[in-house]
Amino acid sequence: MSSLKNNPAVLAGKQKADSKHRRLWLKIVQRRYIYLMLLPVLLYFLVFHYFPMIGILIAFKDYSVKYTFWENIFHTPWVGFKHFISFFESFYFQRVFWNTVIINLYGLIFTFPAPILLALLLNEVKNIRFKKTVQSITYMPHFISMVVIAGLVIDFTSSTGVINTILNLFGIEKIQFLIEPEWFRTVYIVSAIWQEIGWGSIIYLAALAGIDAELYEAAVIDGAGRWKQMTNVTIPCITPTIIILLILKIGQMMNVGVEKILLLYRPTTYETADVISSYVYRRGMIEMQYSFSTAVGLFNSIINFTLLVSANQFSKKFSETSLW
Repeated sequence: MSSLKNNPAVLAGKQKADSKHRRLWLKIVQRRYIYLMLLPVLLYFLVFHYFPMIGILIAFKDYSVKYTFWENIFHTPWVGFKHFISFFESFYFQRVFWNTVIINLYGLIFTFPAPILLALLLNEVKNIRFKKTVQSITYMPHFISMVVIAGLVIDFTSSTGVINTILNLFGIEKIQFLIEPEWFRTVYIVSAIWQEIGWGSIIYLAALAGIDAELYEAAVIDGAGRWKQMTNVTIPCITPTIIILLILKIGQMMNVGVEKILLLYRPTTYETADVISSYVYRRGMIEMQYSFSTAVGLFNSIINFTLLVSANQFSKKFSETSLW
């Protein structure tokens, strides 16, 4: 052992490792204020995102309000996949699952491209005052409370609302948008576009601002018009940003804003409006079946994680852009 300790190669390796550790600590000390600024963010994620993951165990137990949280975690009986099986065999499983998938697919098809189109259109506007006015108007709905947004949607789509008033002018009969099941998804997606199109365009406008002006000059020299410049310069330059945001969007495919659903849906529209998040709310918060609702939420999260990893691997395979 002593011969190994005195071995020049071992000593050199140890000195190299010690030197690396000293350099690391020196960098931390030199940049201590940056790490102190990072500390609140780390604490936020630890306290509100990672620590609560202990509650996942409730999905595999029979949670009871008679016991404390820690007693439910460590002392209540283990029931395995009982609550998952109960959900899969439930009458509501197919309805809430497919409603969630369909609404998110509509969102991917219509809501996701809308900010891109707005950003491209605003990028072509040369009148700065008009551009800023449009941006301010389109940003505004994002900062309005969801309750207010839902109230506006209900007013607009009511039998005496603006939309039905306009339809009557063209001789079209009134439509009960929030009572007839076949109209709920349309109302949800259109209101989502109205609410988020301006806010979502900010990232794309930032990406457009970073495009090198020399690329446009070279395109003009080659005889490219505005359309050719957009298709051959603008869109390819912002494609990495689009791909990253698309991957993140796919990773949330099984999430639907529960607040908006709860504010807009009615028992008559459950057929097309009831989604996994609203079902979890009813079973967990109203019927107090905490273990069951936790199991459903965990199932939802597993699907989202699988979709995120799959989308990232697909992007990595067919393009140079990926999250990791």
